[in-house]
Amino acid sequence: MEEVKLFETAKERAHYDNLADLYAVINTLQCLERAYIRDCVKTTTMSKLCTDPTLWGGFLFETKQYNRKHFRYEAACNKLLAQYKTAFKLVQSSEYPDVDSFVKKYRLDCVAALERIKDDQPVKVRTEKTGNSNKCIADIVSLFITTSDCLKLERRAKDDIYPLIREICDALSSMSSLPANFEAKIKMNEWLKVLGAMSVSDELSDDQTRQLTFDLDVSYNAFIRTLKDDEN
Repeated sequence: MEEVKLFETAKERAHYDNLADLYAVINTLQCLERAYIRDCVKTTTMSKLCTDPTLWGGFLFETKQYNRKHFRYEAACNKLLAQYKTAFKLVQSSEYPDVDSFVKKYRLDCVAALERIKDDQPVKVRTEKTGNSNKCIADIVSLFITTSDCLKLERRAKDDIYPLIREICDALSSMSSLPANFEAKIKMNEWLKVLGAMSVSDELSDDQTRQLTFDLDVSYNAFIRTLKDDEN
């Protein structure tokens, strides 16, 4: 049987590779959403929180252990959404003007993934409005530590850092007790803009990494001070 070639030039091969990448990202997102629905993946929410400021040391240790042991839905979902945006731009054309046309063309069964793509964010499992402020605090502390650890491990690529910074911004915004001009909000939103302007394959420079590490530390300490002030 004669082998059928999909491409004859390097440009055609790149086109099919891009189509395959987009297909894989959407399919993976669908699998993640199905796993989340079945409660097979963990969220960043902690099961308990030490609300006494004098016990934060023990809580921070517990948070680090939690992050190392459990798969995090939000970070994975944000990363896939960022990858989707880049992958779709590479195939977007008159043939595929939107993701629905691509899904229809290749008969993808991915209702959950499409819903997540249209929302452009993970399922919201933490919100202070539901009276779950302790869980929201746990998420924020966990995210600050995870992002700092990521930089210490020299993971500087946009697709590593951007989802975490976005989660921090979302979590801080969900706390109505924090003012709009809260220092941590401002600093993290500034970094969100910087990272958003980068290509998905770009990495932070040494100076940017040093500055982000410093800003994370300053923002984290400002957040902890706010918690202590609320206790008084």
